[in-house]
Amino acid sequence: MPELPEVEVVRRGLDAHVVGHVVESVAVTHPRAVRRHVAGATDLTDAVAGTRVVAARRRGKYLWLDVADATAPAGAPADLAVVVHLGMSGQMLVSDVDAPAQKHLHIRARLDDGQELRFVDQRTFGGWFLDELVVPDGGARTGDTVPSSIAHIARDPFDPAFDRRAVITAWRAKHTEIKRALLDQTIVSGVGNIYADESLWRSKIHGARMTDALGPRVLGRLLDSAREVMEQALAVGGTSFDALYVNVNGQSGYFERSLDAYGREGKPCRRCGTLMRREQFMNRSSFSCPRCQVRPRVPRD
Repeated sequence: MPELPEVEVVRRGLDAHVVGHVVESVAVTHPRAVRRHVAGATDLTDAVAGTRVVAARRRGKYLWLDVADATAPAGAPADLAVVVHLGMSGQMLVSDVDAPAQKHLHIRARLDDGQELRFVDQRTFGGWFLDELVVPDGGARTGDTVPSSIAHIARDPFDPAFDRRAVITAWRAKHTEIKRALLDQTIVSGVGNIYADESLWRSKIHGARMTDALGPRVLGRLLDSAREVMEQALAVGGTSFDALYVNVNGQSGYFERSLDAYGREGKPCRRCGTLMRREQFMNRSSFSCPRCQVRPRVPRD
């Protein structure tokens, strides 16, 4: 699934091409694309038509559009959120109204400038749904609002209110593998399997190390590595392995060429030359260097 850099690339495209425009109409052409909206397709299309897109926002790997009644005064707060779940292959594309429909086009929202915002999803795991905006815990002092379904998601390292010290404290209070902790979106959001492996490689930490056995300085270095690697990925459009993760213009990201750990089984470590290894992890794969990232010993009974 897309991680923070890929979602942020999409958000920036929506901010540039969609925010400020009025949604004149919405058409749903595949029911699975709105299955998370329990009130149904008609309710969603009626609610979004006639709204103005106030903002394109993101927290971690979660993306949504703030929308408000188009007749409301300028600067009026958003009424609700259109939450976008990209799933495994979801794309938010901006196209001319007359452009040919993409093969897996499931939602099309016509804008007041002659463009369409299109949701294309080959594997149909993603979709749109409507949600109310709420103030999450700790958001009162910043004025933040998020969709209620996302209120439990922690801030990510790019959030101005991100609390680095609080994350380190929360990790040290747990007794769990550091990679599991890094993927826990309720502590720090945005990091998925790819960037977890990259961050751990940069920090020379094996993902099976226990959080309460790592000191604050080591955990801080890991957080800094996570932000650094995602920042570098963002600069080149994210990681696109199969052309499914693209920006609103359909362009792929190129960070896959710069990966140091993920997907490099059997290739020499870029740091020491030892062949990289792959291990099973939570029905996924973890990639690491046996020399740079020493696996912790399992104590004998």
